[in-house]
Amino acid sequence: MGGALARTVAHFFPKLCDWLGEVRDTRDQNRITYSRQFLLWMGLMPFLLKLGSRRRVRFELDSPEALANLNRLAQAEQEAMAHSDTLNYFLGHVPPASLARVRRQMIHRLVRMKALDSGRLFGHFLVVLDATGQLHFRQRHCPHCLEQVHGEQTLYYHNVLEAKLVTPDGLALSLDSEFIENTDPKATKQDCELKAFRRLAERLKKDYPQLPLCLGFDGLYANGTVMDICRKNRWKYLITFKEGSLPALWTDYQALLDLCPQNRKTHGTPEGVKQTFAWVEQLEHVDDQQRRHRVNAFQCREKQGDQTAFFAWLTNWHLSPDTIVTLANRGGRCRWKIENEGFNLQKNGGFNLEHAYSTGERQIKNFYVLLQIAHLILQLLERGSLLTQEAKRLFGSLANLARRLSESLRNVLIPADAIDPAHAASIQIRLNTS
Repeated sequence: MGGALARTVAHFFPKLCDWLGEVRDTRDQNRITYSRQFLLWMGLMPFLLKLGSRRRVRFELDSPEALANLNRLAQAEQEAMAHSDTLNYFLGHVPPASLARVRRQMIHRLVRMKALDSGRLFGHFLVVLDATGQLHFRQRHCPHCLEQVHGEQTLYYHNVLEAKLVTPDGLALSLDSEFIENTDPKATKQDCELKAFRRLAERLKKDYPQLPLCLGFDGLYANGTVMDICRKNRWKYLITFKEGSLPALWTDYQALLDLCPQNRKTHGTPEGVKQTFAWVEQLEHVDDQQRRHRVNAFQCREKQGDQTAFFAWLTNWHLSPDTIVTLANRGGRCRWKIENEGFNLQKNGGFNLEHAYSTGERQIKNFYVLLQIAHLILQLLERGSLLTQEAKRLFGSLANLARRLSESLRNVLIPADAIDPAHAASIQIRLNTS
């Protein structure tokens, strides 16, 4: 298992240690014992091994083989495992934007090597945006805490807006994160998800200027500002359409549906679900700033036995009988990937997203980014062809896979060729897209 991890990293990210070495470190470089590469790999271990806390790393990796393996992964020569407080101190000296740059380099690498092309939606990468709770406190944690009053009690919390590149087969790779926090002392209102989206959108365009993106949103984002940002950045979008989000537009849409009987299509899925699609193009929407938008809307009614379901979306994609099924099934329906394969797995699948790995302001953000990087690596490992289907069946679950990985790192030395980028480049790793 340790060898499979090392080969996966060396194959997909041969320059990862170089990237980790470029992370900004404001410690006194003349007084440090542990290299940043070694400490960052230590920081990945709570999530790669699904340990639940940073302090368990030293107890799980308490053998000479584990130290040797961590040195091989980090291309370091440390003589002992670092204390968890040393890791925490180091992450307090790392600007979060510097660590996030490593994640961006990893995504760029996957895009360049076309590892994610099978999940494209008409040539576009589907990026789903949604916010989640990260940490909650009963006492004020820092000046930037969000606040929520429940009766006589005030809850202090930290949320984060996440942008994940998702694919229909289940990948959910973190593209960028924007922390929702009260940083402006002059603000009259708290920071919120929509404000965070404006900041994140600006960075997405800067970091991925040529990448063709289709953004997926829930109904909260059904507004003119979001549509205008997507138009200016030449992004496609799919927004969940509900009556309560834009009542006037919903009324117009329902009235025009009967006037467009030609805009219908029936489709049967391999699972026996009957889908009935209907759509209207060129709906006019005037937002609260009197900006005029032309949008398209479509819906899908599903029936399987006695079970029925209804979905609807707003979009700037052209709608036709040739595109409608793909836009719904490989586009709009994939928004749930960020909940299932993203937040739910990271909260309840061993990553312990809502655990306070630290209480330092920088450390909180850096541990969150390390979690996202580790989740990215594990998805490539779990879906990669280095692990046979028989091996995956024997593990029984992904939690067992993490335990086997921990045992392997503690007891079995990673082969030297597994960390050799030249050797890793000569092998093929196919991602399971079934």
